[in-house]
Amino acid sequence: MTFIDYLVSIIYGIVEGITEWLPISSTGHMILLDSFLKLNVSEEFYKLYLVVIQLGAIMAVVVIYWKEIWPFGIKDNKHPWKKEGIGRWVKADKFVMWFKILVACVPAAVVGVLFDDYLDELFYNWVCVSIMLIIFGVAFIVVERWVKDKEPSVKSVDDITYPQAFLIGAFQLIAAVFPGTSRSGSTIVGSLGIGISREAAAKFTFFLAIPVMMGASLLKIVKYEGDVAGSEIAMLLLGMVVAFVVSWFVIKKLMAYIRKHNFNVFGWYRIVVGVLFIILGVCGLLNM
Repeated sequence: MTFIDYLVSIIYGIVEGITEWLPISSTGHMILLDSFLKLNVSEEFYKLYLVVIQLGAIMAVVVIYWKEIWPFGIKDNKHPWKKEGIGRWVKADKFVMWFKILVACVPAAVVGVLFDDYLDELFYNWVCVSIMLIIFGVAFIVVERWVKDKEPSVKSVDDITYPQAFLIGAFQLIAAVFPGTSRSGSTIVGSLGIGISREAAAKFTFFLAIPVMMGASLLKIVKYEGDVAGSEIAMLLLGMVVAFVVSWFVIKKLMAYIRKHNFNVFGWYRIVVGVLFIILGVCGLLNM
């Protein structure tokens, strides 16, 4: 491996860190990147790399929101499981939140475990990615106009109900099946549509990503059958570290942005990228 190979991995980490949390499809951008800038790894390891690098991004969520997701501790425990004994250390409201997240994970988890390879083979192509980029770009614009003058019924993650969590998981299933949809994009569009505020929708999407990405990475690692070179592992670790750092800044900026703005800009951006995909695909320039 040369310095250039590691520089390429840094670029992949930057793209992953930016696109994983913005509702613009990290898969689509990784495909674009791969079409013009190759990682010097085996084809089989490349498929593993694209999934496991997400762990770097997810660790940014864990660090930023640690106090909001860790369900143990006496300090700031406003809803202890019990007032005495070890129950004082258990944050009942955080456990309830995690139960809701697990409910939201069910649809995608079932489909991912049973049909992961089949779905990749069937839908991992530039036509599908292009269509889903454009469809959900339009969906963002339409939903934003629909909810423009409506007061959201749910303004915090804690207020999300179990049925709503399951519905959000069903929207996430669309992203699990169709590359280019964007996991964050599908869950945010779905959340806005059922009356959840932008900030609560984004936060729930971030928290939902923790078990989903960890599960997807574990599945890829367990199913991996190829050889692994030390240099490939080094490139993956480098990409994960870069994705973590970039994700930290992107998440902070995104949450500040959506407090004052809507998601229309991401909708238009997706449409433009979708059209670009069609042009490059027709010209045979996409590597997929």
